[in-house]
Amino acid sequence: MKFLIIRFSSIGDVTQSLSLPKHILNTYPDAEIHFLTKLDFVKMLESSPYVKKVWAIEKTISLTQIFHLSKKISSENYTHLYDAHNNLRSHLFYFLIQAKFKLQKPMMRIKRFLLLNFKINLFEKPFSGQRDLLKPLEKWNIPFNLPAAPQLFLNLKDQQTAQQLIEKHQLNQFIILVPSAAHLLKRWPVEHWKKLIELNKHKKMIVLAGPNDHFTQILSAYDNVLNLTGQTTLTESAALIQKAVCVVANDTGLLHIAEQLGVPAIALMGPAPFGYPSRSSTKIFERNLNCWPCSKHGQGPCINSIYHECMTTITPEEISNELKNLC
Repeated sequence: MKFLIIRFSSIGDVTQSLSLPKHILNTYPDAEIHFLTKLDFVKMLESSPYVKKVWAIEKTISLTQIFHLSKKISSENYTHLYDAHNNLRSHLFYFLIQAKFKLQKPMMRIKRFLLLNFKINLFEKPFSGQRDLLKPLEKWNIPFNLPAAPQLFLNLKDQQTAQQLIEKHQLNQFIILVPSAAHLLKRWPVEHWKKLIELNKHKKMIVLAGPNDHFTQILSAYDNVLNLTGQTTLTESAALIQKAVCVVANDTGLLHIAEQLGVPAIALMGPAPFGYPSRSSTKIFERNLNCWPCSKHGQGPCINSIYHECMTTITPEEISNELKNLC
């Protein structure tokens, strides 16, 4: 048996899909697993002991290139193809690549429409991104379960880079803070991050964020904080998370990396409904509001009379108390 899994984005969704290879192998231990993803995420997959081969596409790929690559991939003679993305681009590969058995992750568009427009929630509770990726495979007689962490495996170079940073700054134990997110409304307020740091001045902390997240520079003012905004790659960030005591993060990709590594995490969940973590190692903080969710990905606009209430009312004191339980 030979499986091809397709998942192109985003960081969080690709990270959650890392459970798929082991999940398949639990039922079909002699199967060979391949993965098709964006070039940006190849490093997250190529060190996995459960993935035999990784195919990659550039961010911009022409229709002609899709046809040529699909023909090349088809020569692998897959028995099973699972489109775990189900968007226009993955549809093209799904129909062009030859495989005996094909399956697409259901998008549940009617349920999404009712939730986003009328706040009628017909989804299975609690929300779970990994469950939604794994359960469709029941059609191939693969019973649902969530493979134990870790399901993200890092190469030696990234682990060494992380260790060098830890030794350079004498960080024996530290907490990772992830203050950014793709959309502003998914971010816990900067003033809350500052207060959390002030409540835990005796604990070492590392800030991880992207090169464009300039707002995080204000957190550099604290002696117990090492701000690595824009200074680490995705997999180097993952290697630091692997060595952390725990992680505090918004609804973003690094939260799911912590989850797949089995590192205890605190998830600050705001306006978006579909990015929920799935493992017991993650403690979810959220607010049950009538306006939730305001948008599919948290892009807004905020329609609450109290602006950004879903995030602003999660207090630094709450998170600080939870940190005492985790570390």
